[in-house]
Amino acid sequence: MKPYPEIPAEDLEKYSSAISLSDMEIFVFPELLYSLVLANIMSPRIWDWKKHDWFRKLDTMKPYKKIQRLKQFIIDHYEFNLDLDTWGLTTKEAEMKRFAPFMDEKTIGQSNALFGYEGDKHYFSLDIRKHFGLDKYTTNIIPYWKTETLEAMDAFKFKENYRAGAGECVSLSTLYAAALFIVCDIPLEDIFLLATPLHSQNFVAINDGLLTNNRRLVTKNMWFNGTDLTARAQRALRHEQITIVAHNTGYIHTVYPEATIAPENFEQFRQKLDAFTTTEITYEILANFLRDRSEYQKCFQIKYVRHGKEQYLPIERVFAYEHGSPYKVSDLATRDKLLDQIDEYDFYADPIPERIQINKLSDYLKNNPISHFDKANMKALAEKIDCTGDMDRKMTVLEGLVDFIHLDPELPDIESKQFNGPGPIALQPGMQREEIIEYLESIRAAHRVADLAFYASRDLAATDWQPFLKAAFERNPVCIEETKGLSDDALLQTLEKLPNESIYDGTRIAQPDEVWNFQRGDGLERAITLATIWRARHPGDAIQLNASSNGIALHLGGKELHLPSGKGLEKQIDL
Repeated sequence: MKPYPEIPAEDLEKYSSAISLSDMEIFVFPELLYSLVLANIMSPRIWDWKKHDWFRKLDTMKPYKKIQRLKQFIIDHYEFNLDLDTWGLTTKEAEMKRFAPFMDEKTIGQSNALFGYEGDKHYFSLDIRKHFGLDKYTTNIIPYWKTETLEAMDAFKFKENYRAGAGECVSLSTLYAAALFIVCDIPLEDIFLLATPLHSQNFVAINDGLLTNNRRLVTKNMWFNGTDLTARAQRALRHEQITIVAHNTGYIHTVYPEATIAPENFEQFRQKLDAFTTTEITYEILANFLRDRSEYQKCFQIKYVRHGKEQYLPIERVFAYEHGSPYKVSDLATRDKLLDQIDEYDFYADPIPERIQINKLSDYLKNNPISHFDKANMKALAEKIDCTGDMDRKMTVLEGLVDFIHLDPELPDIESKQFNGPGPIALQPGMQREEIIEYLESIRAAHRVADLAFYASRDLAATDWQPFLKAAFERNPVCIEETKGLSDDALLQTLEKLPNESIYDGTRIAQPDEVWNFQRGDGLERAITLATIWRARHPGDAIQLNASSNGIALHLGGKELHLPSGKGLEKQIDL
């Protein structure tokens, strides 16, 4: 009896995609997003983090403090990577041929940036292909934006010009989700993965809510601080539809009519996210709004009393002085210290015509925070911040302020979905790694996401080899492209001389492009890499691979190569 469930023929593409895990594949097969979280949870690497000195005494900390420690660890050990050359290029035609049985190109184009999605026109005012460096290729060429496993992220330290590990946004979001659970003991029920056409991040439903954004964190206070860093963190939720929400109870996808996430958990997420992206209008929030939306600054001035005399300054001049200063316009406790640093000749002796005095609004809002739902108070505020100057803006000041304090993210439409899932992945904080793996093995036959997790972890002792080899031969262009200048004999010698060192533990196996990018691999991994390149060069040649306890024997046409292997896998395959 096989140690894994049979793969239905119609699901082979999905299972193969669990190996390569590109942005396109996760969009078409949403189960893959959470399967990678589970693969990272099963990885021994992440469990080793718990032994690191940096996490000593973590058990004595409150959840948010734990998460802050985790954030700094991730910042110290990983870079954000969006290099198009890392995993090579493909074409729209090749990928659509794969995805045609599951989704048509028009549907993919509505929600996937690589296939024409442009989202909010303001957000995409710069050509999207130029923004990501694709303009040097013909318009049908697209990159394999592959999501890295934890091991592949760590292995970037072996690549030239990388100081440490690295990964793209989906890699970082799935890493964060696994680490929040394993290291910080955050229940999976409180972690929601959000995928938009150009980004992936997590919403963590603790305290007032928390977003992971690549390597960094965004709290509710940070969401409304009006800084450039926060504005960049907001881009995806402000300007893109949320394509996938993935959770331990399942997923919901904007395209597919079926959803597997528990409706009550999705509703909890929706309410928590709404509360996170909504706040009351206070003086601090008004000042943060003006910091973020500089086009409205021309409506405001600030009064300052120096040596007993009233002076007036355009608010944009005050914000300019914030740079490099510990004092902020929005902080009433330090605002006067900021103004005191500004040269007196910058001020006007009389109020500036047609400009609102922000000091008066400060006094008005001090004990009167306003909700955007409060029609009476909003009307009164509108009269106080009416600005009729000739401004380059699309909204009135009040409309812009409401847009700043309340975001309604574009979520998948729950009303149009049919909910039917296999149930939650019932892992609990405090479970040990072996216990988790045993549990996931026990539900594989009934739970697709759990089964796919073993494929995402590339464990050939616990999976069918066919999806792994299909991904190896079809979606590893880098090793083929970068060895074109080598003769057949030089190719064999080059692969033979690479360090016999796998980036994966145990019976887990690297894909060919990982072997080439990180210039190392177990004998079995190097043999599969060589077979991938040879097949592209000599499609008519017979290729046979024999893996045994004695090592690897690879027959390529009339050539033969023997390599040592510590993987302990036994297999004879005609490739």
